[in-house]
Amino acid sequence: MRKLSRRGFIREGALSAAAVSLAMRWSSSAYANPLNLPIGLQLYSVRKALPENFDGTLKQVAVMGYKEVEMAGFYSKTPAEILRSIHAAGLRVVSAHYGLDELRNDLSGKIDFAKQLGLQYMICPGTSFPHPQPRLPGQKAPVLTLDDWKWNADQFNMVGEQTRKAGIQFGYHNHYNEFKPIDGKVPYNQLFTWCDPQLVKFEIDVGWMVYAGLDPLDYMTKYPGRFPELHIKEVKIGTKPFADLHGGLPTTEVGRGAIDWKRIFAGARQAGVKHIFVEQEEFPDLPMMEALKADCDYLQNLKA
Repeated sequence: MRKLSRRGFIREGALSAAAVSLAMRWSSSAYANPLNLPIGLQLYSVRKALPENFDGTLKQVAVMGYKEVEMAGFYSKTPAEILRSIHAAGLRVVSAHYGLDELRNDLSGKIDFAKQLGLQYMICPGTSFPHPQPRLPGQKAPVLTLDDWKWNADQFNMVGEQTRKAGIQFGYHNHYNEFKPIDGKVPYNQLFTWCDPQLVKFEIDVGWMVYAGLDPLDYMTKYPGRFPELHIKEVKIGTKPFADLHGGLPTTEVGRGAIDWKRIFAGARQAGVKHIFVEQEEFPDLPMMEALKADCDYLQNLKA
């Protein structure tokens, strides 16, 4: 994605604000019709805009129709500073992402920060190695073994036990490597056996799961109640499972790709999904704010 200058950022913001009525922030249309849930945004989607204009970006997000946000980084701000900006925009922050190594380093401090923010969920979007080794330049990253995955599951249980004491639910967010079989077993499937269902929930990233050639409905049907959050990520038509990822996952705006969202939401309703977050990481077809507005518009207008 191109880097926005301050002038360009302001120009995009003006165009976005002009295109959408401020009243939409408070309209019931800001709920996804099939689930009747507030439409949320994973703020990783606007990671390049937030450092330039934190408050202005959040206000643009709200004007588009988003009601909730999930954070991915805190931009050196205190919980009080973040909440002032969130509330000024008319948003709610309910969830945030943390790397496992980050959580293992001063977990009590991370939990205290999350409590001050009023988070309901602390989500881990990746794994670690029990005994990481330094890599030489150009050396490929090592591959997790099943024993490594079991160690990660044990860490998730440990973290989840501590967050639960603070009234916060811990969860794991998938990408795609967890779906590659190891010795005939799929690591993601093993997590449902190894992880305590009360301590560790799961946030399905629909786009990444579809990219891995799997059907999110299969998991939501088999494990109801274990998916309180859903990432709404669209995959371009024609994307092959485990295709070459040079340049990133081939994504587009929600409703313009390969995923049948009506079907996904029908299953999500039965699975007990409580929060949905649009996450568009790259913007190959439309400018960032225009694309995120299109994502929200599609969900607002989607019928059951």
